[in-house]
Amino acid sequence: MTISMYQVAIPSLVRSLNNLVAILEKGAAHAEAKKIDPAVLIASRLYPDMLPLSRQVHIASDIARRGVARLAGVEAPALEDNETTFAELCDRLRNVVAFIETFTPEQIDGSEEKVITLPIGKETMTFAGQSYLLFFILPNVYFHVTTAYDILRHNGVELGKLDFLGAPR
Repeated sequence: MTISMYQVAIPSLVRSLNNLVAILEKGAAHAEAKKIDPAVLIASRLYPDMLPLSRQVHIASDIARRGVARLAGVEAPALEDNETTFAELCDRLRNVVAFIETFTPEQIDGSEEKVITLPIGKETMTFAGQSYLLFFILPNVYFHVTTAYDILRHNGVELGKLDFLGAPR
């Protein structure tokens, strides 16, 4: 049995971003229950030189949104990175999931060898489509979702491994 680029990309990204919504909702509920200003959690970091929770959400959604669009050869919608509440961050993720779910297998499959050039600062990285998906998009999304999870867990939000993984299918 073979697995397609679409089957690897879309369900994995949708699941991760939806799980992040659920994680953020638990963060919001925790803040309310413990009478913590939600802005404190949203600005929290694991270490002073790391990005805060809000940026972890922005980056996870940006990489997923732009990554799928690049594989399909279309332009991703612009987002402003101006969310300051749990509700706004969750809405952003839901909108990105809705965008990703608009793609069809025909748009993504066959992109394994497509040349993807990615500007990173003053440098440009070049990938074949499959390498871009497997070694850039997915690891980056997982990293930033994990870091968002870790920030909230570090701040006392009761989260477990299944919150990250999602319900078994």
